Amino acid sequence: MAYNFYAPRDIYDEDHYAFRDMVRAYLDKYVVDNIVKWEDEGNIPHEAVQAAGEQGLLGIAVDEQYGGGGIEDDFRFRAIAIEEFARVGATSLASTIATHTDIVIPYFSHLATEEQKERWLPQLASGEWLAAIAMTEPGAGSDLRGIRTTAVKDGDEWVINGAKTFITNGIHAHLIVVAARTPDENHPKGGGITLFVVEDDRPGFSRGRRLEKLGMHAQDTAELAFENVRIPDENRLGELHNGLRQLMSHLPLERLSIAVTGAAGARAVLKLTTEYVNERRAFGQAIAEFQNTQFQIADMVTRLEVTQAYIDQCIEKLNRGELSAVDAAKAKWWATETHKDIVDRCLQLFGGYGYMMEYPIARAYADTRVTTIYGGTTEIMKMLIARDVLGTK
Repeated sequence: MAYNFYAPRDIYDEDHYAFRDMVRAYLDKYVVDNIVKWEDEGNIPHEAVQAAGEQGLLGIAVDEQYGGGGIEDDFRFRAIAIEEFARVGATSLASTIATHTDIVIPYFSHLATEEQKERWLPQLASGEWLAAIAMTEPGAGSDLRGIRTTAVKDGDEWVINGAKTFITNGIHAHLIVVAARTPDENHPKGGGITLFVVEDDRPGFSRGRRLEKLGMHAQDTAELAFENVRIPDENRLGELHNGLRQLMSHLPLERLSIAVTGAAGARAVLKLTTEYVNERRAFGQAIAEFQNTQFQIADMVTRLEVTQAYIDQCIEKLNRGELSAVDAAKAKWWATETHKDIVDRCLQLFGGYGYMMEYPIARAYADTRVTTIYGGTTEIMKMLIARDVLGTK
């Protein structure tokens, strides 16, 4: 019996597999036939994102009163969706949706006032609006404490000035959660970081160039500029000066989402590769019959299964509210480095064809490289883990 890469796992039940069927139906109808076109054009039409919202794929964790699915404590549904997007190679769209659904929406769900939730969540859950989060800056990178964008109180308004870069969904986002430094001479530390919501039609807000990336060409990444952007205090998200803690508290979910993406991507590429080596022949036999091929496949499948087992444990911890930042860091760096390694080795098994962009393995190779960087680099993840183990600062 051939190995089943998508065999049922104990972590899922009937509801999750029913949801998988719904995701597959969406992908078959709106996505599969358009992936290459979107990559070539460097753009995903908003209609595709909105269709995902209409199918209930964006607001799974949003409370039902705001148009969501009301399933806040079960990340397994998102894990199922991530696996399915990876299965068909819809990497750019998956990143667009993951940023919107797994990274930005939780800030609204957990930090917004009732009025803010009513104002923003229905449109985010439906896909009418797309969201982005603006943390990274040209001079700060992964160092959130190095944020230089400022928000200064002026009467009942805040005036935001600064620049952000590497912002996923930056070109198409309707709402941007902005991390800005809020100076305060009355604060013990002179102020702190605060989160604000900026609508894309605010005067002074502008989108810079759309950044050209190595991979994920259809998914937009942009530079954003804020020049005397005025927003009311009603657009402040969460407590004043407490933004850094709020950002840190949401990182485990973001990093687990990336880890799930890594395992899902490795699974999809391995399945693609096993099919190829069984069909492709060299020196009078299938590539799958060479011992090197067999050893490579055995090693990669084992690594995938071990990785998946840890990620599944992390998903269950997240659902129970027990996933620590350190455990999420372990999952993130290990899964993405494993993903990167597996894709590289699989491309080698394709030989010269693996270098041709007409083969999905080539696109996967380019798309995969960023996963060990965004959401916190592998080096940052290891530093967090080491500090926890060693008790250092």
